[in-house]
Amino acid sequence: MLLHLDASARRNSFSRRLSALYADTWRAAHPGAGYAYRDLAAHPVPHIGEAWTELCDHVLEHEITDLARYPEAVRTPAQRAAWAIVEPLLAEVVAADVILIGTPMYNYSIPSALKAWLDQITFPRMSLAGRSFVVTGARGGAYGPGTPREPYDHEERYLRDFLRGHFRVEDVTFIHAELVNARLDPALAHLREQHEESVAAAAEAVRKEAAAR
Repeated sequence: MLLHLDASARRNSFSRRLSALYADTWRAAHPGAGYAYRDLAAHPVPHIGEAWTELCDHVLEHEITDLARYPEAVRTPAQRAAWAIVEPLLAEVVAADVILIGTPMYNYSIPSALKAWLDQITFPRMSLAGRSFVVTGARGGAYGPGTPREPYDHEERYLRDFLRGHFRVEDVTFIHAELVNARLDPALAHLREQHEESVAAAAEAVRKEAAAR
């Protein structure tokens, strides 16, 4: 099953275009396979609250690592309400073989809508090993290896570290369209051709990656 998430505040963003291309290609290569979609920007996931932290504390204290046992942590009405938010989100992730995230870089990091989703589905010492994550991204500038702004990339680095460090997921792929701001910013006008090349290369990489899964 493919779980497809979008986090861009723009309805016609480059990250959305790339994630849609990936989803269409993957679904064509896997006819009949399951598919679920969430627009995290249009339908935001609530931020975590104290009852969610109580669920996490119970899971940690009682050394619960089996995701199927998480409901054991629910003991109060407030925790029940918190679990009602978590349960469908987590069920989608558990059911998925591939989790596709279309996300822009906002202010050197990820959108708050995506962070809220990650917070809701994350519990102590949980593992999603065996699943694959694919991130189709868009950034206003160039943040690839060797670029002057590489040290400011807290989008890919954060997601890669989080997925590996917390979820124990090793199969993580990033495909970015860069220099998006060159379309609008006069100071970056001389980089518009590079932006167009980046978008074309990203689209080709998306097709190949999705078809190979």
